[in-house]
Amino acid sequence: QVQLVESGGGLVQPGGSLRLSCAASGNIFSINVMAWYRQAPGKQREMVASLTSGTSTYYVDSVKGRFTISRDNAKNTWYLQMNSLKPEDTDVYYCNADLQTGWNSPTFRYWGQGTQVTVSS
Repeated sequence: QVQLVESGGGLVQPGGSLRLSCAASGNIFSINVMAWYRQAPGKQREMVASLTSGTSTYYVDSVKGRFTISRDNAKNTWYLQMNSLKPEDTDVYYCNADLQTGWNSPTFRYWGQGTQVTVSS
């Protein structure tokens, strides 16, 4: 069984920083893509950033230059460093991973439980 556990959300003032972490545990052979999404109530979930096993990155335009996704392969953990936070960054943030549990297993997508990020003065 694979589990993704997020941490690091909270309340921060505009202009502040937070770092989210997502730790994957269980029967993991390889993690092909690590990503962060966010979702506001009543809105569609939006990909914020992603990182492939080949180190290719993607950022949604609204966070470019402010957010950085990184990974620690030894710990099966990835991070989202969020700087210069704005009130419009307020959302529930979810991590996900496209991973395999065996060398010849198909790739499945797993999700974390979500962590609230609130940017407010």
